[in-house]
Amino acid sequence: MSLSPINQTNLYSLDDYLLEFVELNKKKKLPTKILLTGDKGLGKSTLAFHLVNYILSINEEHPYIIKEFKINPDNKSYKLTINGSNPNLLLVDILSDKKNIDINQIRELINNLNKSSFNSKERFIIIDNIEKLNISSINALLKVLEEPPSNSYFILINNDRFILPTLKSRCINYKISLDHKTSISVINKILNDDIMKFINKDLINYYLTPGQIYHLIEFFKLQKKDLKDYDLKSFLKFVIKDNLYKKNSFIKDMIFEYLEFYFRTKVKLAKSRTFEYYDYFLKRINDTKKFNLDEESLFMEFEYKILNG
Repeated sequence: MSLSPINQTNLYSLDDYLLEFVELNKKKKLPTKILLTGDKGLGKSTLAFHLVNYILSINEEHPYIIKEFKINPDNKSYKLTINGSNPNLLLVDILSDKKNIDINQIRELINNLNKSSFNSKERFIIIDNIEKLNISSINALLKVLEEPPSNSYFILINNDRFILPTLKSRCINYKISLDHKTSISVINKILNDDIMKFINKDLINYYLTPGQIYHLIEFFKLQKKDLKDYDLKSFLKFVIKDNLYKKNSFIKDMIFEYLEFYFRTKVKLAKSRTFEYYDYFLKRINDTKKFNLDEESLFMEFEYKILNG
């Protein structure tokens, strides 16, 4: 099963957010610059695609099924989106060989926006991982956000990381969240099974999102390892020691969550000798996440001082 926001026809547990946007659209008050903020793997991008499909499919055959919060797979706009040929939807994300969204991607976006639309429908621009915009990209994007083309809507997606106030202030910010019980319910629906069959209880971090849990399971399948055999400490040693996180953004983000989880449970409660590092590492973890600092030195220091200490 491929879990990608662009092909997820079902929307799980984010229906209240969608309904709010639907009502705003009906009143012609939908913000032209929306910022969706929340942990990676909550379904923010999926929510964006569902909103776009709802609006674009209103006068099409097989429109969005609002009662079920579901995209009709036979819908024309959905098929065009899947094929990457929807003229009313522009997507920007980090390229596979890059660490940031660079200026050329934003310039290409602006060029496309300046072209005449093929129809009278709204045009949507989804920019994922906006925390990965570099300074040049941000400056270019700010200009188009200040004076967006008519009938164009920007949906920016931030994985709860630091972004420049100048960018944030130009958008209406929606904080997306799920509680732990709901996250478990969602991943069970996605898997059509019980998550506890696949994972060691020690790894059920209350801050993990459905998407993170799914990718964690898939990651261990690729490694041909049984996730039930790994407790918190052995999991961290495994993914840090061999730099397995470097090509998997979900795993990298999960390490941050698990580092915090480790200190708040294993270390602090046990009052072990590593407790002296508690405040130091929590600050380093927070700063690295917030300001997109190099994570490798943090992970290596944690492994040396804590996991092997």
